Order: sequence, then C-alpha cells, then structure tokens
Amino acid sequence: MTIRIGNAPVSWAIYEFKDIEPKYTFTRVLDEIVETGYSGTELGPWGFLPTDPTKLRIELEKRHLQMVSAYVPVKLVDESVHPQAEAEAIKVGKLLAALGAKYIVLADDNGSVPALIKEAGRAQGSRLSPEKWDVVAKGVNRIARRVNDETGLKFAFHHHCAGYVETPQEVRHLMDRTDFDLVGLCLDTGHYHYGGGDALEAIKTYGARIRHLHFKDCDMHIRQQCISQQLDYFGAVGAGVFCELDKGNVNFPAIIAEMEKLGFDGWATVEQDILVDDLDAPKQSAARNRAYLRSLGL
Repeated sequence: MTIRIGNAPVSWAIYEFKDIEPKYTFTRVLDEIVETGYSGTELGPWGFLPTDPTKLRIELEKRHLQMVSAYVPVKLVDESVHPQAEAEAIKVGKLLAALGAKYIVLADDNGSVPALIKEAGRAQGSRLSPEKWDVVAKGVNRIARRVNDETGLKFAFHHHCAGYVETPQEVRHLMDRTDFDLVGLCLDTGHYHYGGGDALEAIKTYGARIRHLHFKDCDMHIRQQCISQQLDYFGAVGAGVFCELDKGNVNFPAIIAEMEKLGFDGWATVEQDILVDDLDAPKQSAARNRAYLRSLGL
C-alpha cells in the first residue's frame, strides 16, 4: 500500500469562489508546497496555475512536483447544463492527462445556493427528490464516461458541505445511482464529519470505491458551536471548523489502517481551509500537517 501525500492551492486560500481573491502568486504557492515536504499538488481553480501544459510542466518538473488531480465543481441538478459541465470537465481533464495525473475529481457546484450555504452542517437526510437524484446521477455518469473516453482519466466524486451531496445519506443516494466501476468516491475526511458522518465508517461502507482522498480534519466542538450559533458555511470555515490535522476528531491513524487493509495505492491531498490575514500562516500550517502525517508513517 502506498499513500502519497500532496497539497493544493486551496490550503493557501485559493478558492473557486469568485468573491475570494488570491493573495499569493502561483509560484509562491508551488514553492511553499515543496518547501513544506509535499510531492504533489492539485490544480486549484482554473487559471490560477498556467493552463498551457508545456508551461505548467516546466513549473512542476523544476520543483519535482507531480500533478495529482483537480477539483471541478459543476451544476448537476439542472439537466440542461450537463453538456456545459461535461465540456468543463473535459477541458480540465485534458490538461491533467497531459501532465500525467490519473484522476479527476468532480463535485456539485457547492457554495452557490444561498439556502445550502446557510444550512451547511445542519442538513439532515436528503434534500433532493428521487427524480432529482436520478438527474444528478445521470449527469455524473455521463461526465465520467466522456472524461474517461476523451482523456483516459479515472473519476472520483467529491461530497462537500454547502452543496446537494453533503450528508452521508446524500452520498449514499449518489453512489447507489452511479456506475460502480466508472464513478469512484473522493472521500474528504473533514467534510464527511462536518456533514454529519464519520470518515472511518465511510471507508468501511464504501471500501475500494474510495479512489482518492482529501485529508482534512474537523473540530466537532466548533461544529456544534457553529450549529448553535447558526453560522453559515463560510462563517464556520472562518471559525475554524476545519482545523489542522490531529487537532480535531478525524481518526487519521485508523483511517490509514483501513486504507492499508484495502490495499489503497494513490494520493491523499491535504486541504487546510485558511481564512486569515497572516500571509505566512498557510506555509506554517502546511508544515505542521506534513509533520503530523510523517509521524504516522506517511
């Protein structure tokens, strides 16, 4: 079993949300990923890193960094925009494939529906009808098949708070409706806890269908405070619900052990949501997270 450890621009507050402007150049982010001990990076929002494969390959190779994957949020509840979502995923997928990545990570268009932003962490059960779930699953299957046909990339779906695939029940609805071989799960340990589940139980439930990992911690005490104060998703992130690794309630030693039993051979990307003004904080946090994972043998 091999779990390779990467990081991502999101750990430097490089988000896909249009109202959060990047505070760093892409060169500084890549440099600090390497300096803090990571061997891979995700792409980040389209356009943050160079989108010309030759230029980006040069930047990666001179730092001995592997392109791991990319998080691609698309709207899935509206079937009329599935062709647009497919085109977006193929565009990103072609860049990833040119750089030697093996996986693409698709997600719902999280953080775009005010009601879902407001109730993140407080959602219960499923908020879509069976008919809407069929629409979402149809879109995921379609995009996964086309991306694989066009690029050869394998495919994993990322559940995420402030979206329609947040709770364990919603993850189950999607997994039950999508092609087992074609559509894997990107398990985000922190988001699964924030959405009301337990990441260790998710591994026991989905087993080898988990084909990509995002390592994120979740402080369940802060989560409960955020629920009591009715903070929305962005308020909870700002309050520190996604704390550094080993500071919250995700059982990383047990998760690693379970992935070992499965013979997992792939990447875990550390994602540390940081919304602070201290420009040195992301690098310092990335270093602490890497040191913790090294203490676990990764």
